[in-house]
Amino acid sequence: MFGKKEKPVQHESFIKRLRARLNRGDNWLTYDLLKLAPGGKIDADVLDELEALLVMADVGVDTTTEIIGDLQKSLARDELQDLDALRSELQGSLLKILKPVEQPLRIRQVDGPFVIFLVGVNGAGKTTTIGKLARRFKDDGYSILLAAGDTFRAAAVEQLQAWGERNNVPVVAQQSGADPAAVVYDAWEAAKARNIDVLLADTAGRLQNQTGLMDELVKMKRVIGRRDPAAPHEIMLVLDASQGQNALVQAEKFHEALGLTGITVTKLDGSAKGGILLAIANRLRVPVRFIGIGESAEDMQPFCAKDFVAALLSSGEEA
Repeated sequence: MFGKKEKPVQHESFIKRLRARLNRGDNWLTYDLLKLAPGGKIDADVLDELEALLVMADVGVDTTTEIIGDLQKSLARDELQDLDALRSELQGSLLKILKPVEQPLRIRQVDGPFVIFLVGVNGAGKTTTIGKLARRFKDDGYSILLAAGDTFRAAAVEQLQAWGERNNVPVVAQQSGADPAAVVYDAWEAAKARNIDVLLADTAGRLQNQTGLMDELVKMKRVIGRRDPAAPHEIMLVLDASQGQNALVQAEKFHEALGLTGITVTKLDGSAKGGILLAIANRLRVPVRFIGIGESAEDMQPFCAKDFVAALLSSGEEA
């Protein structure tokens, strides 16, 4: 089972839906570059307007400054002769930021289950993401066990159990209010005894400034590490793209507390402008594992920088 070939990532239908959903609403993603330079001439004023659009699209001031700086150098070298050249240079600048974080999640063979913690704030989509991952990994031939580590919200346990039933995978859960670290510990023991390949652990949603709850995550990490010093093998932060720059703050705090190994960005089909991926990639350099554009399992796919940038820069007609 381990070491099998990866199935092709990103389906054409997903890319098409990604383009269509990113290119909705009044933001830079749908802003035809022709409107920036009606006469086709690229000058400093065009770059100033593009700079404002990037900031409004959640790219952030620092990352925007870096992107515009690259374009200004190209303009000074007289390399931005027309809109096609601008689009090409912009594409290259975005790829330079996003390509390094395009690192698919690979399940490695370890002594015991491959443990994945999913963390994030309330409403980001952790439990739903776990269900989608369980479906994906099972389709890939792995055996799965889910741990209901969110013991503070009763509905979270029920939601996870529903995903378990839907995917026909077992769920380890305890009563509401139980110690989450104990739940994860029991789940690891069960996974080890059953020779389970992947253990997916849900955690309670928390704000990044809730010190006590963040400490609880650190405790869960420490407890599982007693059973396997290398575990958890993946600490995946689930971010709601519509949170904009606040998502970057969340990512920084969770990374500081836990040492993130991966990020999944959800809800790119909502009000999100998509630029937040650039800000996070540029600041943290943490691998972006998956992006999500909807509720179905097929609406979450491995992150591909080339396809994402193409979706960002496509006009309404191209989407």
